[in-house]
Amino acid sequence: MKLNRRNFLGTSAAVATSLSAPMVMAGGHGKPRLVVVGGGAGGATAARYAAKDSKGAIDVTLIEPTRQYYTCFFSNLYLGGFRDMDSLGHSYGTLASDYGINVVHDWATGVDRDAKTVALAGGGAVPYDKLILSPGIDFIDGSVAGWDLSAQNVMPHAYKGGSQTELLKAQLMAMPEGGVFVMVAPPNPYRCPPGPYERVSMIAHMLKETNPTAKIIVADPKPKFSKQGLFEEGWANHYDGMIEHLGPDFGGDDVSVNPADMTVNIGGEVVQADVVNVIPAMKAGRIAELAGVTDGNWAPVNAVDMSSKADPDIHVLGDASSQGDMPKSGFSANSQAKVCANAVRGALTGSQVFPARFSNTCWSLIDTDDGVKVGATYEATDEKIAKVDGFISKTGESADLRKATYEESLGWYAGITSDMFG
Repeated sequence: MKLNRRNFLGTSAAVATSLSAPMVMAGGHGKPRLVVVGGGAGGATAARYAAKDSKGAIDVTLIEPTRQYYTCFFSNLYLGGFRDMDSLGHSYGTLASDYGINVVHDWATGVDRDAKTVALAGGGAVPYDKLILSPGIDFIDGSVAGWDLSAQNVMPHAYKGGSQTELLKAQLMAMPEGGVFVMVAPPNPYRCPPGPYERVSMIAHMLKETNPTAKIIVADPKPKFSKQGLFEEGWANHYDGMIEHLGPDFGGDDVSVNPADMTVNIGGEVVQADVVNVIPAMKAGRIAELAGVTDGNWAPVNAVDMSSKADPDIHVLGDASSQGDMPKSGFSANSQAKVCANAVRGALTGSQVFPARFSNTCWSLIDTDDGVKVGATYEATDEKIAKVDGFISKTGESADLRKATYEESLGWYAGITSDMFG
């Protein structure tokens, strides 16, 4: 899938007039200053489009602690053996060299909304006229009894790309013959990808080849989940008898873990596990909370331009935002970033602001060449980003169609990573 500016850019014509005059910059300096915190699908895209489309008229700074970004999308395929980790890693060099973005590899530790500065862990502060926050997710303390971040190297979450994903795969590869893998699935809303149920599929694919008598147990607090019929059909076709999914009727909403002895208590029944993947309840990345733009968990935004409902000069993208009907996916963040970048550019330079349009597709791989997808288009309303129409794969599709769906996802990955990093 080819991603392009025409597909995604814009905010509503209703606000174009109010954004038609450039802002007066604080301190009388020259170029308006945009600071972007977080270099993922939302932040990297927003920084690149703001820099590219303004043709140097905006001073763009991207704050991101990692020098190599590993995508959460397609990380499940690494677990399944369809990708290597290097193929998921991307650098920020082109954003700096070709687009003139000032890439700062540091942690943002605070936002002073009055002074309009972002504090850095390494010292100092970066001033802004507009601030875009795209920090992804953090976890809600205590959402899985017995687990906190100190246990992530024993029971990994693998919900942030890179070392956690590598750790989970290493643990899976070291499972004894006939061992037990337990996933504690997250409640809604959650980041996807890496989708829990694609992850189950990819782990089952790997174990079917390396440890075919192994058992997978999913403890799930949700009564239903996205693409459920498609996954259940695929599990029956490819991994019959390997996967046991326990919803709330079977204790999936009453789970505690003991990392010290590798046990999981599901509705009062204690399961001795060899590998446990705990995916806790989620909230916006910490910097959004420090900036004072969350409702406690997520950051409410205006659909037309992703601006915070707490501060019009701060915009929040992707997983961290509470925006309405869009899922917390990389595709969604990329789509929102283009709308936001266009609106910010209009506010800072007086350039044209286009009507907001959003879209999303989420692909999942169930087994070799067995790909499925779900997606929708969206529009900005006064209340939220609202779904206009959607589509989903059907059960019983032909092998040729499923293979084509998987191949479509490969093209999308190449397209979105190019769109993010240049």
